[in-house]
Amino acid sequence: MIKLRDLEYLDAIEKHRHFGKAAEACHVSQPTLSGQIMKLEEQLGVSLIERHPRNILLTPAGEQLLAKARRVLVAARELEMTAKTLGDPLAGEFHLGLIPTLAPYLLPLVMPELIKKLPNLQLFLHEHKTSDLLQLLDDGTLDALVLPWLDDMHAFQAYDLFEEKFVLAVSSKHELADRKRVKLEYLQGHKVLTLEDGHCLRDQALGYCFSAGADEDKRFQATSLETLRYMVAANMGITLLPELAAGARNADGNLRYIEFQSPAPSRRIVLLVRQNYTRLECVRQIVGTIRACIK
Repeated sequence: MIKLRDLEYLDAIEKHRHFGKAAEACHVSQPTLSGQIMKLEEQLGVSLIERHPRNILLTPAGEQLLAKARRVLVAARELEMTAKTLGDPLAGEFHLGLIPTLAPYLLPLVMPELIKKLPNLQLFLHEHKTSDLLQLLDDGTLDALVLPWLDDMHAFQAYDLFEEKFVLAVSSKHELADRKRVKLEYLQGHKVLTLEDGHCLRDQALGYCFSAGADEDKRFQATSLETLRYMVAANMGITLLPELAAGARNADGNLRYIEFQSPAPSRRIVLLVRQNYTRLECVRQIVGTIRACIK
């Protein structure tokens, strides 16, 4: 009979591509991990690992087994957590993922209330780009995500949290700086500063800018919203910022935030969980608390 621990070893090997690092992640010695994988291969009668001097790869059989193994591991972790929280469904560990363009601005607003409402919940926070978060949610590492909705997220269950508008950020020296409100079409002909590839905010902001006739300034791509803010303040270009990010730091003498006339560009912020996720009472409490804080 295949043991869960052996599946965890195989999962770690695929993630780290190194026996030593995989063994360290599993808190066992390298000979123990290597020996158990060899026993599993003997038990199944197939080779699971391609062993090379500088690298380790899974065989096609290993990849097929791992795909099913990860589903088993997710179910096992959820079963264990459900058992631990039978006495109190709002207790235990809860791993929440957020994107970098939302986490620094949303968490200060909601964390005090989440801690107050859920005193027995151990909330672990993880900040990654969208693609990495979706993978971590799918493989069971994370319990839920808070991030903007994208059309390719239909494999997950989504709970609406709030609609976040975008504002236009310009230098105080820019021709639009004195306007109280702008229309999206005012961006026509302008160059827009953006984040680097991998940030969902980049694609959402560019979608609005392109529809208005603006173009991306390809000379520079920022790694963070703070970098974008400084570039705009130096009159190096204009950009769209999420409302929370703009509100978290008031515009200084060199920077102006301008609201858009209705209908303003926006992004839909949701909480995502896996389909058939079992800890729904936790999810409902977190969703309700975030909604109340934003209101």
